[in-house]
Amino acid sequence: MNTPKTGALKGILCTVVGGIFWGFSGTCGEYLFSHYEVSTLWLTCVRELGAGLIMLLFAVVKRAPGLTGIWKSRRDVIQLVLFALGGLVLCQYSYMTAISYTNAGTTTVLQNLNLVIIMVLVCFAGRRWPKKKELLAAILAVTGTFLLATHGDPRHMVLSTKGLLWGLTTAGAVTIYTLLPSRLIAKWGSTVVMGWGMLVGGICLALGTRIWREQVELSPGLILTAGVITLLGTVVAFGLFMYGISQVGPVRASMLATTEPVSAAVFSALWLHTSFQPMDLLGFVCILATVFLLAGKDERAAQPPSDGESSLPSQAEES
Repeated sequence: MNTPKTGALKGILCTVVGGIFWGFSGTCGEYLFSHYEVSTLWLTCVRELGAGLIMLLFAVVKRAPGLTGIWKSRRDVIQLVLFALGGLVLCQYSYMTAISYTNAGTTTVLQNLNLVIIMVLVCFAGRRWPKKKELLAAILAVTGTFLLATHGDPRHMVLSTKGLLWGLTTAGAVTIYTLLPSRLIAKWGSTVVMGWGMLVGGICLALGTRIWREQVELSPGLILTAGVITLLGTVVAFGLFMYGISQVGPVRASMLATTEPVSAAVFSALWLHTSFQPMDLLGFVCILATVFLLAGKDERAAQPPSDGESSLPSQAEES
């Protein structure tokens, strides 16, 4: 018998593991770029197409009613395409590009700045000034980014300019990814929306860039790593996180999901021997603290809803 307590424990476990898988996939991306001649464009296409097909297969098995219904409304189609290109493709491309210029740990921390972006949007939409807690979160976010980029010395950039800009772009893309599909997910379910979104995004990206022209020397290691990123770091991690939200709610889930940047940094250090300085770690703490400060009153905006949720006002997830 699945009691509420048992369900909560399962939800906590799934959310934590989902975050760890996300972090591990980021480290796999870092490994891929340092050991194989592949571009972020190629990897994004593979990840989008592969994950999209797998998710839609799940939807077929589940006999999801929205599998074809989502294409019957012009409004839904337009929103789906915007989500696919402006949310998913931009998010995953900028995330992997940032990793190629920095490392998995730093990139996953920078993407958490999307919490602050959403906080600013909420304040602007509500025509109000930030509350004390929100203002503190913004100060911590700026401080953390400054420490990561300069190690406290504004005369010297420790983080490459491209790495910082792509990391900040990832945060902006995650904001779009989080807010744009809320109505669609509430109407058709997360599996259908994410599946079609990834497939459409992957097809548009592949056709628009003629990805088949890119020369990639396939090898067992390359295929395995790309497969882990697609299956474990996208499909499985997303499924676990969605289940976790349904059991423990978006507030606790968003805080538990901080295992993503932590695990990415740990995997990167242990596996790839990426070194982090004390100022890096202090910057990590400052930015991650914003999750706990902002995962509060408006938390339902923080995460996409699970298939069973019917509404989503407005936050902050991820890759």
